[in-house]
Amino acid sequence: MAVIADPREGQAMTVVERTGTVSHFIGGEAVASASGRTFPTIDPATGQVIAEVAFGEAEDIDRAVAAGRAAFESGAWSKASPGHRAAVLRRLADLIRDDATRIGAIESRDTGKPIGQATAEVNLAADFFTYFAGHAELPNGRTHPADAGYFVYSVREPYGVVGAISPWNYPFLLACWKTAPALAVGNSIVLKMAEQSPLSTAELGRLTIDAGMPAGVFNIVHGDGPTTGAALVAHPHVKKLTFTGSTATGQAILRSAAEHIKSVHLELGGKTPNLIFDDADLDQAIAGSLFTAFYNSGQICTSGSRLLVQRGEADRVVDAFVERARAIKVGDPGDPTSQLGPLISEEQYQRVTGYIEEGRRGGAKLALGGGRPQVPVAGGYFVEPTIFVDVTPDMRIAREEIFGPVLSVLTFDDEDEAIRIANDVMYGLAATVWTTDLRRAFRVAERIDAGIIWTNCPHYLPVNVPYEGHKMSGLGEDLGVEALQTFTHLKTHCLNFGGAKMAWA
Repeated sequence: MAVIADPREGQAMTVVERTGTVSHFIGGEAVASASGRTFPTIDPATGQVIAEVAFGEAEDIDRAVAAGRAAFESGAWSKASPGHRAAVLRRLADLIRDDATRIGAIESRDTGKPIGQATAEVNLAADFFTYFAGHAELPNGRTHPADAGYFVYSVREPYGVVGAISPWNYPFLLACWKTAPALAVGNSIVLKMAEQSPLSTAELGRLTIDAGMPAGVFNIVHGDGPTTGAALVAHPHVKKLTFTGSTATGQAILRSAAEHIKSVHLELGGKTPNLIFDDADLDQAIAGSLFTAFYNSGQICTSGSRLLVQRGEADRVVDAFVERARAIKVGDPGDPTSQLGPLISEEQYQRVTGYIEEGRRGGAKLALGGGRPQVPVAGGYFVEPTIFVDVTPDMRIAREEIFGPVLSVLTFDDEDEAIRIANDVMYGLAATVWTTDLRRAFRVAERIDAGIIWTNCPHYLPVNVPYEGHKMSGLGEDLGVEALQTFTHLKTHCLNFGGAKMAWA
């Protein structure tokens, strides 16, 4: 086990390794890349290298897919009794909770998340395995009415090897989110984490073996998108792909998957409208809007980065919002009092600050932030909570996903205008509505083109509640019982048991 010290906190964390680097996890073992190639993972709070990580190429993907395929075909997991699979997944959930403090520290160091947030997310990730463990034992299939002498039934079957590509904004959480339902129904997994945040999921591989999952069922190959991810997507024995990330990458995955007509599940970008009507509980709306705009430094696909305020309340809302946002503490992720940490990388820092400059050039007025905050650590990728006002719907900052702590405030006169602005982007992942008028709540939810509508409750998403993106925000369902259909395909059996003759036999 490699021991990685945290110089900011004097803590130590262990990460699976074999050869002095953070290794792949293939066939139940930590293994180096076939080429010996590595890449650095960076502490976003300091800009310093934390560790070297194995860089996966086509040969490493081949090894991982072969391990997953062999495990699937052996039946050790895919044909195991539902009760056994459920028990293993529940043990895995327990092991994650037992180790949540240490994994949370790794996650915080690798992503810049405040330590308390990172640990809470690890505990939440365990809930996915608990929930989907129960679904391993649910009825699977149905019988269908048929003519006399026929019996017809259908079942949902696992695909085999599922290729999962998970992003850097919630590494451990989304790794579990994507793999728990796939494992519950009997698939094998090859997981490719974002290269910016590989460390916490290196621990997840080890825990699957400790929980009793057969070797080869769960595999992890580290690396980047153009090399590692592309090899996983193109592999002929990967029958199902699940991806969370940018819309542009999702489009590239669809193009590649067309070669083998693979089933693809995509959860992509968003530009969530956050609508405050003049009948809203403004204290509640402002508090919730702060959360949806700035939590995780705005690095959330459902972040409420477009604040639409009814014109009569706009000045009051903006003044209160700016005052509250000014009090948000941006700081060292290892400090339990920090509310926001840095952005994930230098690349993301340049992207977000570029959008801030674009907002200035485009004619929006900067009401708060726009620069680097004063923090006690040097060299990191910190950006102040930033609020633009006088934003119009045609501006880039109002239309494009920034993925940082940057809020655009727009105004509207009536319900029709609010819905028109809300829908006038290419995304349709989520929307938030603030109103005390129940009739308006239902009307607006019906008219907004998005996969999930939160009314007076931003980011409320229990594991049993499904959602999917509309428009350019994705394909297929996440979470809930619906996720089981995402990771299975249909087989129908028509049986002639009454000796019926074919008409032309």
